Amino acid sequence: MFKKIILALLALSTLLSAAEVNWAKDYDSGIVAAKSENKPVLFIISRDSCKYCIKLDNETLKDPKVVKELNENFIAIRSWTNEGDYIPPFLAQNTPGLPGIWFLYPNGDPMYQPLLGYLKASDFFGALKTVEAEFKKNNSKGK
Repeated sequence: MFKKIILALLALSTLLSAAEVNWAKDYDSGIVAAKSENKPVLFIISRDSCKYCIKLDNETLKDPKVVKELNENFIAIRSWTNEGDYIPPFLAQNTPGLPGIWFLYPNGDPMYQPLLGYLKASDFFGALKTVEAEFKKNNSKGK
């Protein structure tokens, strides 16, 4: 019986840890990884006192489907405005609200204008699939 409880706890901890986005340590290391792995970048500008940043974190970025997609096909980077994290000036100047959700090419150039605010997991997942398809299409053209 004890063995079954231990196995169940291990299985549960695996499921819980699987629902975490693998965030890059910082912007620079994320861009290096994106170039190395040839993946698009999800770059989120947040603030820990921002209601919709917290909601995005606690709901959308915990959704197993979203987490799996991000961890397999993107390099995820998060910068906190209140912690003095590096935010490229162009992105900072062109993010009129938080959270600011950018999709970037591996060189750091924006693919689109930012998404602003909270997105439900289903909408966010749809955006990820659109970005992934566009990235693959542009890569096949040599971009």
